[in-house]
Amino acid sequence: MWLSKHIPTVAFAAIQVAVLGCSGCKVSAPGKMETGFMRAAKHKAFVGNKEARNPKPPTPATIKDGKEAFGHYCTVCHGLDGQATGVPFASRMSPPVPSLTSEDVQSYTDGQLQWIIENGIAPSGMPASKGILNNDEMWSIVVFLRHLPPAGSLGEPKFYSQ
Repeated sequence: MWLSKHIPTVAFAAIQVAVLGCSGCKVSAPGKMETGFMRAAKHKAFVGNKEARNPKPPTPATIKDGKEAFGHYCTVCHGLDGQATGVPFASRMSPPVPSLTSEDVQSYTDGQLQWIIENGIAPSGMPASKGILNNDEMWSIVVFLRHLPPAGSLGEPKFYSQ
């Protein structure tokens, strides 16, 4: 008796679930409003360590150390040049792997970049390196990020071209 009385409601709920389920299968690029809101939220609220200063000087030795640490941990997603050169899945991720030379990335403070490297950004695919990289490595990567080479100038990571 209860079921026959509520069949239209149950059927409507099932249709809603099916529609929502199917619409969730399609990944589309976020719009300007979503992008702007999330950018502001990340820069002002979600990403910490804004006031921290980088203890590593921007010397050729620090840039070299940062490039080496970047090569061990970050190259798989960001490419050798930080711009996803040669990374086959970079544009297919949701959200796509950003170019580390982009205005969005470069507008973070050094402290925020260190925080992102250490803690990651969920659910973007950016993993946390806490316990994998030490503080010196993270800070030198930040220096390297401020001195990235031109796109494609370092080629593609060997593990993608073999």
